[in-house]
Amino acid sequence: MSKRDTSLRRLAAPALLVAAGLAAAAPAVAQDTAPSPNATINLINLMVKRGLITKADAEGLIKQAEAEAAAATAAAAPATAAAPGGTTVAVPNRDGTVRVQYVPEMVRKQIRDEVRSEVMAQAKREGWATPNAIPDWTQRIKITGDLRLRYEGDYFGDTFADPNNAGEFPNFNAINTGSPVDLANIALNPLPQLNVDQDRERMRLRARLGVAADIGDGFSTGLRIATGDGASPVSTNQSLGGNGGDFSKYSIWLDRAYIRYKGDIVDGLDLTLDGGRFDNPFFATDLIWDDDLGFDGLAAAARYNPGGSAKPFAVLGAFPVYNTDFNFASNQATKFTSHDKWLLGGQAGLDWKIADDYKLKAGIAYYQFNDIKGQLSSPCEVVGSSTACDTDATRPSFAQKGNSYMALRNILPTAANGNGTTDLYQYFGLATGFRELSLTARLDLSEFKTLPIALDGEYVKNLAFDESRLRANAVNNRAVTKAGDPIGEFEGGDTAFMARLTLGSEQVRQRWDWNLRFAYKYLESDSVVDGFTDSDFGLGGTNLEGYVFGGALGLADNVALSLRWQSADSLAGAPYSADVLQADLNARF
Repeated sequence: MSKRDTSLRRLAAPALLVAAGLAAAAPAVAQDTAPSPNATINLINLMVKRGLITKADAEGLIKQAEAEAAAATAAAAPATAAAPGGTTVAVPNRDGTVRVQYVPEMVRKQIRDEVRSEVMAQAKREGWATPNAIPDWTQRIKITGDLRLRYEGDYFGDTFADPNNAGEFPNFNAINTGSPVDLANIALNPLPQLNVDQDRERMRLRARLGVAADIGDGFSTGLRIATGDGASPVSTNQSLGGNGGDFSKYSIWLDRAYIRYKGDIVDGLDLTLDGGRFDNPFFATDLIWDDDLGFDGLAAAARYNPGGSAKPFAVLGAFPVYNTDFNFASNQATKFTSHDKWLLGGQAGLDWKIADDYKLKAGIAYYQFNDIKGQLSSPCEVVGSSTACDTDATRPSFAQKGNSYMALRNILPTAANGNGTTDLYQYFGLATGFRELSLTARLDLSEFKTLPIALDGEYVKNLAFDESRLRANAVNNRAVTKAGDPIGEFEGGDTAFMARLTLGSEQVRQRWDWNLRFAYKYLESDSVVDGFTDSDFGLGGTNLEGYVFGGALGLADNVALSLRWQSADSLAGAPYSADVLQADLNARF
């Protein structure tokens, strides 16, 4: 007899003892047999049907049960009696009297469960019971992805017919991520400039592939890679024909990488801890944070469900925005003090189901950026583009446009630079700090089942806005003046808000799902950090106000077509107008 047969008979022995006192006749084993009044027979048939044992093994077990039942009947021929919810088994005594033993239904169920669990445990250990089972790791790992094809038309207004406006939009990101610019030689080497007057049409692609794994005991981890024209934190779009053109291959970037713990701390209190690079943990719109932005660092989110209609939540996080190069400055023996930048954020809010068809979610958040403001250097002798000054690292490592900037280097006039008339190589940093207080709310109205309605909005105030410092130091966001006139007055501000109406499904995931959206945005120059806000409205950044209209339609499950028109104009400084048309085909899996 094989090891498996011996184990099966041993595991089934308790059930066979019960079978000996049940009906003597047992139905034949079959893959699709009618239920038997004999629980043991039903269990054996179920084991055959599930592939736990072979039909031959089952027939042997049933024959053994029949033989033992017949032997017990012949030896004692006891009288039996049935009781509701259980089974009686007659046991003869030596003096000829008959004692009827009652087996409760609870005991019978316990025996069945014990047999089942022991057989399944042995089957798992020996690997003979599930020949066609899906491997365990496939149940713990989930692969997701999406692909977006986009046509984008970028159209500018006619605000630059006046040549006096030329040069009003320095590309501070290009300056700060490259070599410093020589302000003494702008006539021969002009500052890098943003395109603000030449229309462009682009075909763009976004491809993302992610994997998430359930490790167990509340822990999980995830990775995602994505396309992108560069390392921009606010866009994973790849312009087709870009990256050198001529059908060159495109870059893939690490977009997400995190370890997460999620569990119940006490009854009704859920806690989520994230570490690494993960999705935005805050309840917010794209007024402050672009939808594609990933957060680096640590975050904790708690949600309490007291059992009523209102569920409070809170989020805390610490995120390194910039870490100074270990060898700063790399081109000299004496190193400078580090200028690490951090974002500390906290939010508290309430998720309230007002009624069956009305839900409100609201939160108040505070975001503090430490050391993000530019700092004027110590007197620095500059003798060429390779010279480093001690506050160069306070310049932004990424920017879009709109924030107010100041010159960082306090260049010392020497004979080497013509007493401050040559070699004025300069970097630029943010002219004010950022401590953003935001209020965010969303109201969902589903009373009309065929037309769900959602209203959401956000208001932001930069509490660190220093207007006196900006008036003295800002080199942009000033009133336009004619060539040769004194510099204009500073015109920037510290406030931003938006309001948006959504009709239809919030997420278009199934065929014929649809939505329409209408929004108004207003972002003063230094209300939020321009490097992290929406990258599409006005072609990214702040110092903008305007409208957004769009809609989406599901063509199939997980396939949608969308169209969006965004029109934005500048609030301060030189006039600027940008209209953006985007037609997208989205597919996800």
